Amino acid sequence: MSTAIGKIGKYTHRPAEYLPYDHESPRVAESLARMILAADATLRVEHVGSTAVPGCWGKGVVDLILLYPLGRLVEAREILDRLGFQPQSGPEAFPQSRPLRVAAVEHLGRDYRVHVHVLEDGSAEAADLVKFRDLLRRNVGLRRAYEMEKRVTLSRDVSKSTQYAKAKAKFIRTALAAAAF
Repeated sequence: MSTAIGKIGKYTHRPAEYLPYDHESPRVAESLARMILAADATLRVEHVGSTAVPGCWGKGVVDLILLYPLGRLVEAREILDRLGFQPQSGPEAFPQSRPLRVAAVEHLGRDYRVHVHVLEDGSAEAADLVKFRDLLRRNVGLRRAYEMEKRVTLSRDVSKSTQYAKAKAKFIRTALAAAAF
């Protein structure tokens, strides 16, 4: 059986669920990173979010950061678009100056939803996403607290992704401020 991902497919919105860690998510992220870097080797890709942290429960969305060199935002967006990623849609969509591209891919008979945050390499937001991922990987207690925060947030029937993101943001900011880097 092949472990390669299928072609980039159409992203579909579905209600947020609290899901256990999926050991195949890093393979999906790695395959997508290789695909993106094959289109332009000057870019960098980081796998972040819960699916990048072994054992971490979450929504199950594979979050990537596409890091582009200064002044190459338009090219980065165009590369993702050519590969089949779709611009995020809806009233809460990120602006094109800080875009989010979405997709679905099939791997081992299962559909994976993907978010690609397009950020300038060296930006504070990109650094914070990577730092938080690394904190969660190193600190099991923090990871468990973060999982509890997400589970409680999702149990409150949060229907919009911005509501979910805002609910987690305070926890993330507090964890980053408390960490010694």
